[in-house]
Amino acid sequence: MASKWSYISRTVPNDASIKITTPLINLRGSEPTYKAFADQITAKREIQRDRREHMTQAASTLQEEVTPELSKAMDLASQSGASSWLTSLPIKEHGFCLHKGAFVDAMALRYGWTPIKTPTHCACGAAFVVDHILSCPRGGFPSLRHNEIRDLTARLLTEVCNDVQIEPELQEITTETMSGRSANTTIGARLDVAASGLWGGRRERTLMDVRVFNPFAPSNRNTTLDQCFRKHEREKIRAYGQRVREVEHATFVPIVMSATGGLSKQATNFYKRLASLLAEKWDQPYSTTLHWLRCSLSFSLLRSAIQCIRGARSSRGHAMKMSPVDLVIAEASLQQK
Repeated sequence: MASKWSYISRTVPNDASIKITTPLINLRGSEPTYKAFADQITAKREIQRDRREHMTQAASTLQEEVTPELSKAMDLASQSGASSWLTSLPIKEHGFCLHKGAFVDAMALRYGWTPIKTPTHCACGAAFVVDHILSCPRGGFPSLRHNEIRDLTARLLTEVCNDVQIEPELQEITTETMSGRSANTTIGARLDVAASGLWGGRRERTLMDVRVFNPFAPSNRNTTLDQCFRKHEREKIRAYGQRVREVEHATFVPIVMSATGGLSKQATNFYKRLASLLAEKWDQPYSTTLHWLRCSLSFSLLRSAIQCIRGARSSRGHAMKMSPVDLVIAEASLQQK
């Protein structure tokens, strides 16, 4: 009896070879012509299109039969750049390497499995599951994940832009009126990164704000990835878009990405522009530079996710806090010696 997964492996390998070589076979020993090569290229494109359609149909059929959790994991893995860590060479100097335990955890996150050898409960008392552990604020790991993406972006911007700043303070709002109710009008509000010259003008200012969301969180669990990206982008734009545009006279870019990889539309355009500038400066092909940039982001997110799973959240091992009285006594003892 045929397996229910047989449609995935349905291929006819000889048909593709015959279709591609037919224009050359028809020459029958005569000199190759432009039409023969053009027909061969057309045949290759048709085969590639048929394969893409076949794989898309197979993936859609498979997602209808698997669990919702695994279906969401498949969507996450299919995002642009989300699987870069799995296909890149393990070059240590670029940070593209994982030890065996981290690789096992990475595969568990990729397929929505429960990581092995984990405690039953988090340090905060909740059950130790991926849905919770990627968002638990205990230990500050979500903030570290955010800061790593922020610092990586700022470090790359310094290669091609001027006046790059981390956490620039926004100007105070005086007589300006913000139309949105959720607009951030607080004094001392800050964004993550600022740079000049990103979009062409040397003095044109661009302000960016990073958000890394957990796609397995209860608030995102029942929505598609596209809806999650749009929701978080709109929240950032409502909070800072008008203020940056009308008070700072700058361009605002929300950099939204999921904790397991994948970028929003505006974040994708931003990193493509950054890769284009880096490729021009480093004299490297654009495709190679973009792949390297996606690998850097992918490994950064992956290491942060693994740290959320394996990092210590308890107070054990932290430095002891001394009271002012103890500190005075300790200083007096040192002076006497």
